[in-house]
Amino acid sequence: MAEENKPTKPSQEQPDQSTPILPRTYGQPLGTNMASKTTWPELVGLTADEAEKKIKEEKPVVQVQVVPPNNFVTMDFRQNRVRLYVDSSGKVDRAPRIG
Repeated sequence: MAEENKPTKPSQEQPDQSTPILPRTYGQPLGTNMASKTTWPELVGLTADEAEKKIKEEKPVVQVQVVPPNNFVTMDFRQNRVRLYVDSSGKVDRAPRIG
């Protein structure tokens, strides 16, 4: 009976309440729950070369395509592609985004 009233030790399987449990993030270090960037509205008005450089700094694995005015593009969606729609002066006309 005396054993029933003893406080039990927390088992080693239970995490400490002061340590948050982080979900598993693939392709990122553990503990970084930042969503991956998919659009770059701040690049509108820059030249295509400047915009491509900034995108590659943040996402080095993407393929950047420069689309001149009045050109046709396919409608397929690709996670590793960013299209830069430029105007006749070579400046980014629309916010670049993944796709």
